[in-house]
Order: sequence, then C-alpha cells, then structure tokens
Amino acid sequence: MTAGLLFGVFSAAFLSATLLVGVSEAALVVAATQPDARPFDLFLAATAGNVLGAVVNFMLGRMLLHFEHRRWFPVSAANRQRAEALFGRYGQPVLLFSWLPVIGDPLTLAAGFLRTPFAVFLVYVTIGKAARYAVLLWAWNAVAG
Repeated sequence: MTAGLLFGVFSAAFLSATLLVGVSEAALVVAATQPDARPFDLFLAATAGNVLGAVVNFMLGRMLLHFEHRRWFPVSAANRQRAEALFGRYGQPVLLFSWLPVIGDPLTLAAGFLRTPFAVFLVYVTIGKAARYAVLLWAWNAVAG
C-alpha cells in the first residue's frame, strides 16, 4: 500500500472532521478497493485524521471562548445555551456522536468552549470516530468480499 493512498485517506478524514467539507467515507471506500489495500492501515489513517480534525475544532472552541462578548463571535447565545443543555442533559458521552454529519463538528467545537477536559474529549471522540470507520470497512468487506 502506498503512503500516498494512506495520506489521502488521512487528509480526507481530517477535512471531514473540521468545519470544512470532506468526504472521508468515499475516500476510505475508494482506497479499500485498491488491490494492495490493508484495511487496518486504512482504518488507522482515517481514524487518526478524523480525530485530529476534531481536536482542531476543540482547540478553536477553546480559543474562541476568549472572544465570546465580541459582536462577531460565531456562536450565538441561543446556540451556546443549546450546547450547554445538550451536554448538561447527556453529559460528555454525547461526544460519542461526534462522527454524525451536521451535528458532529459543532459538538466538538462546543466541547472546547464548554471546557470539556481534553483527555475525556479525546477518549469519547476517538471511540465514536473509530467505530464509524470500523463499521464502514466491515460493511465494505461484507459487500465486496
């Protein structure tokens, strides 16, 4: 398996986890179709890239908190209250759902500005994102294999 293929999967997963648009699932499946593909290596590359992208969101959330009272602050008071209510109701395990489209990226950003301990954040996000890629590769192997 080429390093370029793994880097492509890593990069797509990283972009998918940030507030930018990425297509990590498609990149992973395309990479899995290659004759020399090693599923475990693909799994590690996708998971590492996606978790690292979530860490970027988390850090942005932490840094943006310092500007909370500025007019341009990207999180409205209502959205902050919703995030606090969500974390208050379900606790930090809600981060297991950080892999979901649309809500996952804001969850990781909210975890940062709500001061979730980094180690706790990392554990929940890694479990959720790793589970997604494991299921995706398992399903691909079941269909293609």
